Amino acid sequence: MRWLFLVVGAAILAVVAAVVIVIQPASDEPAPTPSKTAAAKPTPTEPTPKTSEFTDDCGTFATKEKAPYAITGYWIMPKSNPCTWRKQLKEIHDAGGDTIIRIGYGLQFRTVSPSGEIQTRQGELDSLYKACREDGRTCHEAAEHDLMKANPDNRIGRTYVYRTDESFGPDLFRCPQMERSIKAGNRTYFRIITQPDGSDDSTCDFSSKGASYDLILVAGSAEDSLSELLDLGDQFGMRIFPSLPLAPRDPNVKIRASKHHLGTLTTLTRRILQDYGARFAERDSLGGVYQPFEVQMSATLATNPTLEVYADQHTIVAQELGKPILISPYMDARKRVAFGQTPKQVAEGFKALAKTGVGIIAPQDSRGTGKVGLFWPDERDSEVDERLRPAVGEATYGTAYHGSTRDYYREMSIAREEMLQAGHQVQLWANVEAFEPSGDEPCAPQGTRGKTDKKRLDQAVTMAGRYVQKVVSYMWSDFMTCGKPTLEEEITSDWQRPIAVDAIRRSRDIQDGIEVRGYHLKDGTITVQWSGGTKDLAVPAVGRLDENPTEELPEGMSTAWVPFDWAQVPAGEWVRITVKSPSGKKATEPLHVRIAT
Repeated sequence: MRWLFLVVGAAILAVVAAVVIVIQPASDEPAPTPSKTAAAKPTPTEPTPKTSEFTDDCGTFATKEKAPYAITGYWIMPKSNPCTWRKQLKEIHDAGGDTIIRIGYGLQFRTVSPSGEIQTRQGELDSLYKACREDGRTCHEAAEHDLMKANPDNRIGRTYVYRTDESFGPDLFRCPQMERSIKAGNRTYFRIITQPDGSDDSTCDFSSKGASYDLILVAGSAEDSLSELLDLGDQFGMRIFPSLPLAPRDPNVKIRASKHHLGTLTTLTRRILQDYGARFAERDSLGGVYQPFEVQMSATLATNPTLEVYADQHTIVAQELGKPILISPYMDARKRVAFGQTPKQVAEGFKALAKTGVGIIAPQDSRGTGKVGLFWPDERDSEVDERLRPAVGEATYGTAYHGSTRDYYREMSIAREEMLQAGHQVQLWANVEAFEPSGDEPCAPQGTRGKTDKKRLDQAVTMAGRYVQKVVSYMWSDFMTCGKPTLEEEITSDWQRPIAVDAIRRSRDIQDGIEVRGYHLKDGTITVQWSGGTKDLAVPAVGRLDENPTEELPEGMSTAWVPFDWAQVPAGEWVRITVKSPSGKKATEPLHVRIAT
């Protein structure tokens, strides 16, 4: 598989441009101009599976793809059973996946009981930290005892906790005389002492004068899940994106990060990344890190204090790890809510995010939550999919939404090009939500999100078009594996069905014609339908197929060209274009294109 990262310096990625969506010339959907500065960067060798088959305690699994689909990356949930990791990565690899994004955990401010026990947010004793004890003292008491031993005026001002299924090496600690790991059963706790402003003083002088320090108590694992995932990534030729610590939320505005705790979050992030850098910086399977704090893409996003948290964490990633940061903000296109945003407003949000130093922006397509619809411009007067009614009620697409998913990705691709020209190296991925707003049988343990189907996923991939460099999905567990049949089973049985994502008018030599982009186009037949008739054009007989286009396109996407005389189509008319495979499977979502008058 081709990997999408292009090297810029030692840190992030370089890119080329997104391209057009609607047939030219004189289209109402302009194409961004390709970036000359980003086109000539070399591509590193992508990790490939080490062996065709391997065996361990979890079983024997082949490492050959079975049903490569258009979606090539998935979020996964933390699991305690290491064989679950193997099973999930094997399933994802079978479906063509080469990218794993970890759901992570959050840093939390906590109170402490008079006896030194960590309390929950509700003021009860937190059983997760009960086992953390040193020399008969709680870990909080032991930390404060050691600080006061260095200087009687030292104290712990604030206490934070962070849980994880990872374990860490000695590079997590800055001052070993005050910081350490504490083993307790199948848990390893990590005690970090830090200054509240996040400065993380390297002198480790705790005795000269008394001061107030923050305690970060990490409830970790005896075995490191990230090491296990990276080993599996090596075996399957995958890239792993572990999660950064999630910032504490503003108690008054839950959708924003709290700046009050930024110093402590900065220290924890720096320490973890120093540990990653020491242990994993040279591992190809470490693709980067995932910034899990979600924000809505909007024209006013630049004023959101969460972006200050982003910028701070992202600076540390660049300094300590030299790997790209991936974020996945969400969109809301609904007209009937005050915070709904137009495509151009979302594009402004994209620019604000790019300026924080992020390397990959993977906006949620927001179809799974019903916040954005999948429709073509000539379908604005059509009734919304009934599965969207929990989010927008009974309405037409034009009444319910400011635009379709396609409109938003097109505008963001133009914004991305502006950012590239300004020196911000950033990629645009599409995060296709693999669920519905609700369902009779919810897939996740919490919430009401229901199962969707492959036909709707194909439609979502179509709408992302060729504006994105990669298509990923939230998420494998549990949305790809619930229901009967599961989405995984649907993909396995139907993966060869073509998906056309884009068509433009393009001449070759003196022949007028159509260029179609999409997946599984080999030996296909392109069908053009307009008011004057229908024409079937077999690519092997009359056209050409380029399975390795030079543009920066998602994994598996190819280009087909067939001759077609556009003079027979009335100007301004919407034309339907679809692709059929040699076996007779037809793309479930036809392209709607037109020549503007």
